[in-house]
Amino acid sequence: MRKVITYGTFDLLHFGHVRLLERAKKLGDYLIVGVTSDGFDIARGKINNHDSLMERIEAVKKTGLADEIIVEEYEGQKIDDIKKHNVDIFAIGDDWKGKFDYLSEYCEVIYLTRTQGVSSTELRSNLRKLNLKLEGRPGLMDKYLNETKYVNGVEVAKDDYDALFLFTHPKCNYELIKENIQKGKHVLCESPIALSVKEYDELKALAKSKKVLLMDAIKTAYSTAYNRLLLLIKSGKIGEVVSVEATCTSLSDLTEDLSKKVNSITAWGPTAMLPIFQILGTKYKDVKITTKLLSEEHLFDGFTKIDFTFDNAVASVKVAKNAKSEGELIISGTKGYIYVPAPWWKTEYFEVRFENANDSKKYFFQLDGEGIRNELTSFAKSIEAENDFANVSEDISRAIIEVIEKFYKHDFVKLESEKR
Repeated sequence: MRKVITYGTFDLLHFGHVRLLERAKKLGDYLIVGVTSDGFDIARGKINNHDSLMERIEAVKKTGLADEIIVEEYEGQKIDDIKKHNVDIFAIGDDWKGKFDYLSEYCEVIYLTRTQGVSSTELRSNLRKLNLKLEGRPGLMDKYLNETKYVNGVEVAKDDYDALFLFTHPKCNYELIKENIQKGKHVLCESPIALSVKEYDELKALAKSKKVLLMDAIKTAYSTAYNRLLLLIKSGKIGEVVSVEATCTSLSDLTEDLSKKVNSITAWGPTAMLPIFQILGTKYKDVKITTKLLSEEHLFDGFTKIDFTFDNAVASVKVAKNAKSEGELIISGTKGYIYVPAPWWKTEYFEVRFENANDSKKYFFQLDGEGIRNELTSFAKSIEAENDFANVSEDISRAIIEVIEKFYKHDFVKLESEKR
């Protein structure tokens, strides 16, 4: 029996894909189709998939051409698969001509002529035409502008726009979001969306009534490594979680007017609180905020510590723009713990550690664009599908704002400045 193997993303499965599978099938007696995982596609720089992995596998299955479907998850897997399945022929589209010649050492390599006039990239671009306006702090503009180039169908606009990506001072968010939603514009806003739960609820209700999307932007939520970490915790890898500790600090230039600067709790708080609420939930029993203010008038905190108590766990957050600490994330469990080194909020690597060091394991995942391009892709896909695919749920956005609102209501313990 002659075995043939081919690989592809097979996003928005179209006639060209089917023709390739048909021709690959005719080369032998048994066809194995490798469908690339979302994680591997991201590692290769392909972050614009319209369909999920399961949707893509199901689409290939429905063609009736695959005798076996496998998932491609890592670089070098093709060699492993060819050996494991005793493959005779590797077949791929001729747009990859020469790229896989190295596999001829293990089997015959055949490049199949690609069907002209159709591609998943073109289909995705046609499906998702979003004129996106960017509005925010100059220091972030270039970074966010650059990331839009990686998202199919998203075009940066100034005047005639469908959606707004907002990263202004948090004090301006409520009014700007309200104004744009009333105009029927979708809004992606850097967290926190508002500084009070009442304002947040009002904006979400308004967005629903206008049938537009209001989405919370925390780029860490779209990091591959971070999401794999959450899955490992959910699987019970480290047992029951008893503690989460997250630290986010930076030393910023605070010589200018502090009324124009973003304080520590709003700049770093949403990111630092994200893993706590995603791992332990939002139903904490108690929260205590301890802060060191640089300005009483503008409620500008140079350093803030937030301590949470849950029914079966505790958590703590340290955020600062006028103090420096190791920006790590530590999740403690009854079987082991997860350590994410600084800067954990844009990590490509973390460790799962156990009492027996031989059982410990390191995980590596490529991070492109700090998660921003994945966030933009999710935003565009949500608008297109008229469904919310955000990685930050509404209850988490609300819980983050609830804590920040306590700070703005002066519900904190104040540390005194050192006398000199």
